[in-house]
Amino acid sequence: MIYISSACVKHKKIKDSVQDLVDNGFKNIELSGGTEYYEGFDNDLLELKDKYNLNYVCHNYFPPPQEHLVLNLASLNDDIYQKTFEHLKKAIVLSERLGGKKFGFHAGFFLDIKVSEIGKKISKNNLFDKKEAFNRFCKGFKSLQQFSNNVELYIENNVFSSTNAKTYKHENIFMLTNYIEYKNLKNKIDFNLLLDVAHLKVSSKTLGLNFEQELIGMINDSNYIHISDNDALHDLNNCLRNDSSLVELLKDQELKNKDFTLEIYDGMKSIKDTHSILQDILND
Repeated sequence: MIYISSACVKHKKIKDSVQDLVDNGFKNIELSGGTEYYEGFDNDLLELKDKYNLNYVCHNYFPPPQEHLVLNLASLNDDIYQKTFEHLKKAIVLSERLGGKKFGFHAGFFLDIKVSEIGKKISKNNLFDKKEAFNRFCKGFKSLQQFSNNVELYIENNVFSSTNAKTYKHENIFMLTNYIEYKNLKNKIDFNLLLDVAHLKVSSKTLGLNFEQELIGMINDSNYIHISDNDALHDLNNCLRNDSSLVELLKDQELKNKDFTLEIYDGMKSIKDTHSILQDILND
C-alpha cells in the first residue's frame, strides 16, 4: 500500500490536509507533523475516514501536541523524556482508534534539539552520555510496547547531515543512522524498522558509507518505507524521477508486501508523479 504523508500539503488543520489529499485522489494517508492542535480533530478524522473510506497510519509528531516540543525518547532531561513518552502513548491510542495498524517514530537523539532547529543546522550543545541515553531509549520503548497490543511499533532511522557533522566534529549525534547501528539496536530491543530512504542517503554520505550497500541491508529488514529523494547532502523531500539513480536502485529490490509513504514537499504534481513511478516499480 502507498500512503501519502499529510505533511506534503500545508494546512493548519489536519482535516484540511486530509481533504486536500482526498480531493486529489488519495485515500491512504499517513498523519504526520505540520498541523496545529484543535479540539475535535480526532472526530474530524473519523468522519472523513467514514465518508471517503480512508486508511490512516499515524507518524511521529502526530497527534499535534498542544505545546510544541522535539520528541526525544533518549533524552536525559526528565521533563523532555516524560513529555515524549506521554505523546507517544497518545499516538498509540489514537492509532488504534483510527484503525491504524502501524505507528512509527524517530530513534533518539544524543542531545536535546530546539523546536526552531528541526530540519536545520543544530547549535552546539553538550552531548549526553551516549550509553545512558541509548539505554533510556530502549527502556522507554519496552514500556511503550505494553500499550501497543493492536498497533505495531516502528522506529525510524535518523538523518545525519554534513552540516551537523561539521558542528560536532563528525561525531554522530543521532541514534540509528546506518545499518550497523540498526543491528546494534535490534540486538538490544525487538522492534520494526521504518526505513526512511532519503534519511539513509544523506547519513551514508556524511558517514562515508556506501548508500547502495546500506540500503540493501536495511530494506530487506523493513516492510514500511518512507520515500523521497535528495542531493545526499540535505533531506530535501524531492520527488522521484524515472532517470534517477534512486529509482534504478529501488527497481533492483524486493518490494512486494511492503507499505510505503511518500514524503514529497514540492507540489501535488510531484506527489502524483512519484506515486505513479513507485506504482510502476511495484507492478513490474
